[in-house]
Amino acid sequence: MDFTPTEAQLDLTRLTAEVCAKLVTADRIRELDAEGRFDESLWQSLAETGVLAAALPAAVDGGDFGALEQSAVLRELGKHVAAVPYLWSIVVAAGALAHFGSAAQQEWARRAGAGDVILTAGLAEEHNWEPTKPTTVAHEADGWRLTGAKTTVPYADRAARILVSATVSGAPALFLVDPTDASVTVTAQRVVDFSAEFGVEFHDTPAELVATVAEGAEILDWMLTRAWLGLSAQQLGTLERALELVADYAREREQFGKAVGSFQAVAQRLADAYIDVQGLRLAVTQAAWRVSEDLASAEAVHTAKFWAADAGHRVAHTVVHVHGGVGIDRDHIVHNYFTAAKHNEFALGTATDHLRAIGSLLADTPA
Repeated sequence: MDFTPTEAQLDLTRLTAEVCAKLVTADRIRELDAEGRFDESLWQSLAETGVLAAALPAAVDGGDFGALEQSAVLRELGKHVAAVPYLWSIVVAAGALAHFGSAAQQEWARRAGAGDVILTAGLAEEHNWEPTKPTTVAHEADGWRLTGAKTTVPYADRAARILVSATVSGAPALFLVDPTDASVTVTAQRVVDFSAEFGVEFHDTPAELVATVAEGAEILDWMLTRAWLGLSAQQLGTLERALELVADYAREREQFGKAVGSFQAVAQRLADAYIDVQGLRLAVTQAAWRVSEDLASAEAVHTAKFWAADAGHRVAHTVVHVHGGVGIDRDHIVHNYFTAAKHNEFALGTATDHLRAIGSLLADTPA
């Protein structure tokens, strides 16, 4: 593969960085450091400058770019720990509706790209690997009805529609749901970095099928692939900036008349963190390229997903440890990068999840 960034990647990186640098100051980050974080002014600026629509298909008034360009945007948002739902509203939900939805459903994608509405996706369930009480849908006389619950649904409190995965006679399918319906209960959940995530319960809720039940597995795979890739790209940006912060600190902070970065133990940890970030950058770039080229990408995406979670843990803790006491001070900016990295680590899954994914890939590989 060619690792040279595309012109669109460079342009979107530069534009997103300029918008974030102007609006996402240290004071603004501290102001937003509370449950349900959402930066309305940043979100509107991203819409007005065309960043939101850039990587959506032309059919919904987008710039028709793809995974490489979306990863570039997410990387910059991660660098600024931006409190906006670009991944879930644009990449996952709007992207899925644009590719698989009906003309009416594609209108939601167009409106999301313009910044008029926010969309989200409800894909996670408690103990999702167990066959007990999954979110299910029944087809009744007045249409589809959905029952069940989803956890950690991003920005569900302000979403116009939620794209929900559910089973129909044991088969996966995707449905569009109005979260303001009286049969839907949205409950705030506390996560490590105060991101806006919610538990959502459905009680015989009217639901609109996306595409067909037969296409459900394909759509769900499409969404999960981009969600994992997007979280990995976002984690890359967060870790890159965190490494810059700790490197600057190690050069400036002195102990015993010497910069702490000159101590062998500190230098070794920073070197290890640098290698981790470089490894993640390589894994994310390869995965994004394979997705953009419509090549088999499951292995590459899971590799990036593993690196993002595993390396993210190590780098985040290195950043805090080298900073010492100020690293755990909630008023210090490094605290926000630590919690953002931990949030991404948890969202990307546990060791058990990674082993399960690897086992599934190996089972599909010819001997």
